[in-house]
Amino acid sequence: MVRRPVAWIVALVLFAEGLGVAALNWLLGVVVDRQDMSLAGLDPHLTSVSSKAAGVVLGLCFALCGLVALRVALRDRAPSGAGRVLLIGAAVVHALLGAFAWGLVGVSAFLSMVVVLALIVLLLMTYDPESRPGAPADAAGPTGPAGPADAAGPTGPTGPTGPTEPAAPARGSGEDGADGSPVTSPAAPTTP
Repeated sequence: MVRRPVAWIVALVLFAEGLGVAALNWLLGVVVDRQDMSLAGLDPHLTSVSSKAAGVVLGLCFALCGLVALRVALRDRAPSGAGRVLLIGAAVVHALLGAFAWGLVGVSAFLSMVVVLALIVLLLMTYDPESRPGAPADAAGPTGPAGPADAAGPTGPTGPTGPTEPAAPARGSGEDGADGSPVTSPAAPTTP
């Protein structure tokens, strides 16, 4: 089965990426602080602190996504709720970073973002709840919520009013009376 190895790989990649993003932003913050750089008149200390804070937040976010992937690998079940939303968010972030990386960094950074994006999407698709072989059938399937025994519905032979009477023949069905008008049966008695 290919599902578990994909989940393990995604977890490891997201942990490594979280650590790398946090370390890179922290290093950039230290460089800005030591060089006393200013960007368009901004305070260098504020720029340094914001770079470090962004690195920590992004690193923790990727690590949290890695924890979701690790949980999927350990339980061998699809992520649900907030975990699924986190993985979809990580996929969107990687798509955007890949688009920016193409123009700013180069093709190799773009390809690395696309590979991580593909791994996250593969994890989400292989653990799709509807595609599992042992997934329970939907309660409101083709035979209705009560199952095949009640497939006939309320107008069938076991409807809520008891047995139903056969319908009267339609007009022009060949069963006309002596004067040419259709034959209608008397109203059937209703049961309470």
